[in-house]
Amino acid sequence: MEEGKALPVMEEFYSIQGEGKHTGKAAYFIRIGGCDIGCLWCDVKESWDASIHPLINVDDLVNRVEQCPAKGVVLTGGEPLMYNVVYLCSLLKERKIKIYLETSGAYPLNGEFDWICLSPKRNSPTDISVINKANELKFIIEKKNDLELAEEYADKMPSGCLLYLQPEWSRSKEIIPVIVDYILGHPKWQISIQSHKYMKIP
Repeated sequence: MEEGKALPVMEEFYSIQGEGKHTGKAAYFIRIGGCDIGCLWCDVKESWDASIHPLINVDDLVNRVEQCPAKGVVLTGGEPLMYNVVYLCSLLKERKIKIYLETSGAYPLNGEFDWICLSPKRNSPTDISVINKANELKFIIEKKNDLELAEEYADKMPSGCLLYLQPEWSRSKEIIPVIVDYILGHPKWQISIQSHKYMKIP
C-alpha cells in the first residue's frame, strides 16, 4: 500500500457527476475508504474506517476503468490524499483517462490530476499544496455563518478558481434560499446542487 499499488476501495461505480463544475458528465467513480475528519453531516460515514474496506489491486482497478465509455475518473472518499495515489494517477494518465479529484485538502497533494475540487471542512486545516492547485472551491453551507468561512477560503484561492456554495443536503430546503440571496449579492459565487440525489442515482 505504501507504493500505492493497492488501495482500500469502499466502492467503484459508473455514473454521472452530480455536483460542481462537471455536473452532468459520465465518469467512473472510485471511493477510497478512510477519513479522519468526521463531519457530522457526511453522507458516506461508512467510508471513514479504512480497515473495513478491501485492499484492491490498482492495476485491476484501472483495467475496469478502461472498459467504461467515458474516459474520466472521479477520485473521492473518504479522503483520497491519505494515500499514495501517484501510481494510480500514472496508470490512468498512460491510458489518457482524465482524473477529477475531490478532497477536503487535509493532506498534502500527491499524484497528477486534471481537475481538483477542494471542499474544506471547518474543523480541519487545509494544506497549502491543495489550495495552490485547486480548480474549484466547493464550500458546504449548513448554516448562515458558514458563508463567512467560505469567503475566507475564497480569498486564498488561485486566480481562475471557480467558487461554489453547496447546501448541506439534510438542510437544503432551509439553506437554499440563503445561498440564493447571497449569490445575488456576491455573483463571484455559483450554486452547486447535489443533482444526483434528486435523480436518485449513485
